[in-house]
Amino acid sequence: MAQRSTLHLSALYRYPVKGLSPEPLDAASLETSGYFPGDRLYAIENGPSGFNTVAPRHLPKIKYLMLMRDEALAQLRTRYDDATATLHVEGGGERFAADLATAEGRAALEDFLRRFMPGSLRGEPRVLTAPEQYRFTDSRTGFVSIINLASVRAVEAMLDRPVDPLRFRGNLLVEGLEPWAELGIVGALLEAPDGLRLRVTKRTERCAATNVDPVTGERDLEIPWTLDRHLGHRDCGVYAEIVAGGTLRVGDALTVIG
Repeated sequence: MAQRSTLHLSALYRYPVKGLSPEPLDAASLETSGYFPGDRLYAIENGPSGFNTVAPRHLPKIKYLMLMRDEALAQLRTRYDDATATLHVEGGGERFAADLATAEGRAALEDFLRRFMPGSLRGEPRVLTAPEQYRFTDSRTGFVSIINLASVRAVEAMLDRPVDPLRFRGNLLVEGLEPWAELGIVGALLEAPDGLRLRVTKRTERCAATNVDPVTGERDLEIPWTLDRHLGHRDCGVYAEIVAGGTLRVGDALTVIG
């Protein structure tokens, strides 16, 4: 008989613009074989990337503005309105709203970034919109990112410093597993109360983006190096794919099958 254990969903987050602010959710409706809703809808090209909206293919995140190299992004506070495709931005002494469905709105965000972080730009910044059936995810497969909060606390113990779980930019923050137990459930299913099922597809190798404080934008920790020194790898969290759609709600119990 398949082994079963239970974990609990502590928080849900989406990241409408790659590299910009997380947005907490109370619930999220996930579609079979789809992406996490409202996640990585946009990216900001850092100089010519070669991205083709007609025939999109996964590109390395270094093609875009992102926290691994561009920690100043964490100083911005952004909020995306789905109904109007409007991104509200505050930071760098400015506050404005940009309608990302229009050329004028995208240009407003691009102009702001030229002023805000000129030293990070390798060329002209350009707001890219994900076409249907594509998102600007870091992973080619497994589009739901899961963070085990017990593993984050273990990282805190390694560093003897507080570690904000948002450094790991996950969609699902979960409790109920032992530290690093998420790495051992690759291949297993997670089942939600209404029948939604996620299949855990692979471990998440952490990059230097986790070294950036998500509130201050300060590059103040060495998380990948610390993981490597203590564990012999740089993995924390897992990716999953949606094999049966449904709704997730904060507080849900998720059953691990397999």
